[in-house]
Amino acid sequence: MDERTEQEQRTRQETGVGGHDSRAGGTDAATEAFVAHRNLLFTVAYEMLGSASDAEDVLQETWLRWAGIDQETVRDRRAFLVRITTRQALTRLRTLRRRKESYVGPWLPEPLLTAPDVAEDIELADSVSMAMLLVLETLAPTERAVFVLRDVFDLGYDEIAQAVDKTPAAVRQIAHRARAHVAARRPREVVSPAQSRSALTAFQQAVETGDLRRLLDLIAPDVVLLTDGGGVVRAALEPVVGAEKVTAVLGRLASASLHPAQVNGCPALILRTGDAIDSVLAVRLEGGLITGLYAVRNPQKLSRVERETAMGR
Repeated sequence: MDERTEQEQRTRQETGVGGHDSRAGGTDAATEAFVAHRNLLFTVAYEMLGSASDAEDVLQETWLRWAGIDQETVRDRRAFLVRITTRQALTRLRTLRRRKESYVGPWLPEPLLTAPDVAEDIELADSVSMAMLLVLETLAPTERAVFVLRDVFDLGYDEIAQAVDKTPAAVRQIAHRARAHVAARRPREVVSPAQSRSALTAFQQAVETGDLRRLLDLIAPDVVLLTDGGGVVRAALEPVVGAEKVTAVLGRLASASLHPAQVNGCPALILRTGDAIDSVLAVRLEGGLITGLYAVRNPQKLSRVERETAMGR
């Protein structure tokens, strides 16, 4: 069974769709279009929400609306599906913002184990990286939607306007404002996968051997460590700032089992205790040094690092 067939069967199971119905193949046509664009739709929702579980819920809601539409009236199925997904994600994003206000400790995006093809698409990998998703968190909901649809997926202003219920002129202004906001906060240099792997390998070796002096050589003086335990497991409730403080925390990981992995399209480390995943550690590199460390420990956010998640543009 090939990957496309497996995905179609999975989508049918998730959406409750059977093989045929009385609408003369209408459901089959809807399912075919949904399956063809599912990776794109998931990626749009995930980049807007930073949560795979919420992105999956958005896809369920998208399917319910899509399945009820007369396929003969749709000229551009991809654009129509993106429009539904964006609207559903915007509604959920506003709910998530209220939920995050009561979150215990720093909130980090839900990490995803991604396939090599995501890393090969440099722009896609950058857009779903932990560092970029945290930058996107600083945008207002509509700004985030416009930025994602325009700068990541290269949708036209007219299409985006329909998705966010704004005029094309207003969307252009929002895109300009969001782009400037992101540019001021994102890493200023593009780091190649090879550079990331090299830095992470050196970092892993220093942690595993307890070489604190080597760690200090690898991290920036003003490095920031964010740990997301969600109030479920032990984690710092505030950002840990500064090389010495961060190194002291990392020194406690010498007995941990560290495993390299592709997380959100970028090299990362998965920490295991026994057979269980303890946390996922992603990094932000600038000027050859690690300037940000993101440790996701909340068990509710670690289910998507057991198997690869398909993404696409």
